Amino acid sequence: MNERIRAPKVRVVEEDGTHQLGILQTSQAIRIAKERGLDLVEVAPNADPPVCKIVNYGKYKYIQEKHKKEAHKHHKAGKVKEMKFRIGIDPHDYLIKIMHAEDFLAEGHKVRIQLQFRGRQMAHQELGHQLAQKIKADLLTMGSVDQEPKMAGRNINMQISPLPGQQRHRKFKTHLKGVTEHQDIKHQEGHDPREDKHDQEDHHDDEHHDDNHAAPAPQPAAPPPPAS
Repeated sequence: MNERIRAPKVRVVEEDGTHQLGILQTSQAIRIAKERGLDLVEVAPNADPPVCKIVNYGKYKYIQEKHKKEAHKHHKAGKVKEMKFRIGIDPHDYLIKIMHAEDFLAEGHKVRIQLQFRGRQMAHQELGHQLAQKIKADLLTMGSVDQEPKMAGRNINMQISPLPGQQRHRKFKTHLKGVTEHQDIKHQEGHDPREDKHDQEDHHDDEHHDDNHAAPAPQPAAPPPPAS
């Protein structure tokens, strides 16, 4: 900016960006900018000659920062978040997961739903499809299904995309009491505690539902009574 520009000549553009003053000596361009109460800012230093703009530097910097934040916001939006539901999930756990799915859709993310079968539940796949239909209905006011429920191995997968912002309406947010708002959840960059990237369920259900779980170990026999 101004005297920090090292090139001897620069191409000068007016503040509105539509008019050019042409190629000028850098010292002359700086003088013109200062006569207007403005600054000469280098906007394309790698051009030949470098391109400079006569602007209010404070205003220019503010606009650049605003554009950078908007670009970062758009970059963060549109991710695919994953939510896992077990067949036979507890109603309270279901509501919490649906609330988190609403959060993701409200933030503009897609939500990939995975319904997990365990053990003998595979013999009752209709329960999984019933749960999928319930999730679809409960998120109907926040998103639309762009991948219908489909069986894949021991899971049913589907994907929901957010509706346009003005059409989204939360169904469950106010029904949950004592649950921390997602804005207050502190997490490291790249990890969202609301997203089920890892299956954190305990192993009790695996032992209860798995066909191949081991039988309990036999108890040791009582010692014989002492000889009389």
